[in-house]
Amino acid sequence: MSQFPAATRLRFVLVGTQHPGNMGAAARALKTMGLARMVLVAPEKPLDEEAFRRSAGAEDVLGDAPVVATLAEAVADCTLVLGCTARARRVQLEEFLPSDAAARAVAKAGEGAEVALVFGRERTGLTNEELQLCHAAVHIPSDPAFSSLNLAAAVQVLAYETRMQLLGAQPVAEVEAGAREPVASHEQMESFFAQLGDTLDEIDFHKGRAPESAMRKLRRLFLRSEPSEQEVRLLRGILADAQRMARLARDNGKS
Repeated sequence: MSQFPAATRLRFVLVGTQHPGNMGAAARALKTMGLARMVLVAPEKPLDEEAFRRSAGAEDVLGDAPVVATLAEAVADCTLVLGCTARARRVQLEEFLPSDAAARAVAKAGEGAEVALVFGRERTGLTNEELQLCHAAVHIPSDPAFSSLNLAAAVQVLAYETRMQLLGAQPVAEVEAGAREPVASHEQMESFFAQLGDTLDEIDFHKGRAPESAMRKLRRLFLRSEPSEQEVRLLRGILADAQRMARLARDNGKS
């Protein structure tokens, strides 16, 4: 158990890792900073002897890491998801330096929320579709002339910044944390976005235009606002009524 309660709500998610040894090295990077939660999303190869050898004392972190099929599954209960990525992506996200990302992650975890820091494949990083699942991006400002950063090294940078924030964080009073309405989880937000997309189609909002651009902007808007569970239920109720009215209009048009 970590000495910092907030650390138990912080997870480091590795997506599509190609080399088992990097998973072991990432586990070691976490343990040196007092962190213990790692999730593996669809690694190309299973954990092997090299992975445990490179964990170098962090076999518990590596061995306890759940393996899931998709990033959506890995972050379903999270209310903040930060994707570590290089710049020049088509997906426009608010971008943080590692220190700022760690500050936001620790603050949110201190409020009782589940938080994920996400890392992509060694060669290609996170896909645009995976970045769409993130609230914001994290960029490590490496030298542009030699910007390639090893996966475990990137994890170490974020783990270090996270520990520095944990060391300086002030505990949130239980009564204050308990008074807040729970922020909607990632899974709840994705269900809302699916219904929002269906509703926009049913009311012919796009009018023949490609829906992707509008949905990207709407995703950013709602993720930035961090609606509560109750607010998402209200929004979904509005969408359900809009869908019902659209169906009635269609049925009346046919009669």
